[in-house]
Amino acid sequence: MPKTLKPETVDAIKTLAKRFPQPAGALLTSLRMAEREIGFVDAEVCGLVAECLGMPPAHVWGVFTFYTTFRKETDGKHVLWVCSTLPCALRGSERLYDYLSEKLGIKKDETTKDGLFTLKKAECIGACGTAPCMQVNDDYYENLTPEIIDQVIDDLRANQVPARHVTV
Repeated sequence: MPKTLKPETVDAIKTLAKRFPQPAGALLTSLRMAEREIGFVDAEVCGLVAECLGMPPAHVWGVFTFYTTFRKETDGKHVLWVCSTLPCALRGSERLYDYLSEKLGIKKDETTKDGLFTLKKAECIGACGTAPCMQVNDDYYENLTPEIIDQVIDDLRANQVPARHVTV
C-alpha cells in the first residue's frame, strides 16, 4: 500500500517552507515530521516530502542518506546510539559498545530478532562533559557503566521508561 502523509502534515510542511527563502531550509524538519507520522523514512517518504516542498526527490534522498539519525524501516523499536567520538572513546564508549553488542547478540546496524533493539554508533550526540553517553530513541543516558546499560535494557524490555542516569 502506498504511503501518504496526513493533509495536516502536508499543510504544516508547506507552511514551514514558506518561512524560508528556499524550501530546502525546511527539509530536515519536514523529514522529521514525516518520520514521526510514518515511523521511519525511506525512498517513498523522501518522495512525499519532496513533493510537499517542490524539490527533486533525489535531493531529499541525498539529505536523508547523509544524516544517519533518521529511523529506517528495519530499525527496532528502540534505536541505541552509542557515541564514539573522542571524549566518549577516552571514557570507554568502545568497551561499552562491545558490551551492548554482546548483551544483545547483534552488531553495528543490526536489529535483535524480537525487533526491540537496533545498535548503532553515533559520531557525536553532544554530551561530551558527561561521557560516555548513549541516545535511545529521543532520550539520553550519560556517565554510562555496564550496570546502567543493564538497567536501561531491562526497563525497555519490560516496557518501562528507564530513569535518566546523569551524574556529574
